[in-house]
Amino acid sequence: MDVAILGGGYSGLWTAYYLLRANPGLRLAIVEKEIVGFGASGRNGGWCSSRFPVTPGLLEERYGANAARNLLLAMFDAVDEVGRICEEEGIQAEYRKGGILSLARGAHQVPHIRSAFDAYVRLGLQEHFQLLSAADCRERVKATKILGGLYTLEGASLHPGKLVRGLAAAVEKRGGVIYENTEVSEARPGANGRLITLGGELRATKALLLAGEAYLTRLPAYRRALLPMYSLISLTEPLTAAQWRDVGWENHESLASNRFTVDYLTRTADGRILFGSRGAPYKFGSHISDEQDVHELTHARVHQAVVEWFPPLAGIRFTHNWGGPVGVPRDWMPSVRFDAGSRMGMISGYTGQGVATSNLAGRLLAGLVGENASGLNELPMAQHQSPSWEVEPLRWLVVRYLQKGFQRIDEALEAGKPKPADAVIVERLGRH
Repeated sequence: MDVAILGGGYSGLWTAYYLLRANPGLRLAIVEKEIVGFGASGRNGGWCSSRFPVTPGLLEERYGANAARNLLLAMFDAVDEVGRICEEEGIQAEYRKGGILSLARGAHQVPHIRSAFDAYVRLGLQEHFQLLSAADCRERVKATKILGGLYTLEGASLHPGKLVRGLAAAVEKRGGVIYENTEVSEARPGANGRLITLGGELRATKALLLAGEAYLTRLPAYRRALLPMYSLISLTEPLTAAQWRDVGWENHESLASNRFTVDYLTRTADGRILFGSRGAPYKFGSHISDEQDVHELTHARVHQAVVEWFPPLAGIRFTHNWGGPVGVPRDWMPSVRFDAGSRMGMISGYTGQGVATSNLAGRLLAGLVGENASGLNELPMAQHQSPSWEVEPLRWLVVRYLQKGFQRIDEALEAGKPKPADAVIVERLGRH
């Protein structure tokens, strides 16, 4: 093979798609331990979002206003690019561009909305955003406790499983080969780079690319490269027409509040509400297992939250609960790297914002491998190297402290109480 890719999720598939599109004669193969889309690509919350894992203010602080602005403009374009490819390739992914509505649900969340908008104004991106009053927001969605919101058109909802399977078909149509149910035990870079599996080796003469995201941490050499953090989701039964009238939400925006512990909502194409949260506890040693895909306490909180957002839905049934790990880098910054000497590349670190970001990252990595000057190689994520996570048990102690700390902050503020005494420490350690 010319190119071998570890990982059959969005990262590997987008990279493969753009490599094959630029060079139809390329010999390319993807190796996936389970099936295409087994991980976050096939079970996410359906947000094709222009949000980047690092906040706009921190991007500006780290890289300067011009670099931050260019990166966010590239993210806006990535949302539309996903829709364009779905149309070109006939991928029926239920793509719908309804935008993103970030709500301030309580007075304590209003400063977050204002701060984000001010950062976009400083970057000259105010035409992409609307600062909304409580009344404006309630015209869009009839949720409780709304005191304001921030809206951008640059976001879409989609069916993640249909997108990932459609991408796989598009890659195969262009000549790519996908090996499912094939576990890789080691990746060896070099002139004859190879992926080592139980059944043999897959050799690549031009590039060996690692796109395993959170699951990459199962390889010893990458145990500390990312933190596998679980995001959990519940799905309601289809709402009746009367229930939708009570909820509103006619424009299908991707909804979120500004909780530290994160919540996100999608109105699905078949008339359900998908509600996601980050409440599941981190396991010692970055452990990943199927048993962690469901966490009863977190799912119970999600069920309660749906009714708290929308009281007319009291008694609604939940038909599905699931979850999975997302890859979190130590500095929250996605990385797209390729070393021409070792012919090894890596693409990772979306922190749960990977649907559109992986498209941008895949185009960037394809350009680095193919030495195509696309302009994307000037973005801050190009050739970025995040620091490694701390060794255990320090990693577990810090991450669990932050998880509990952010939950305590949310609970205190939502109860109208002051932040806990250690809130400054928690917020500084978790700054992104």
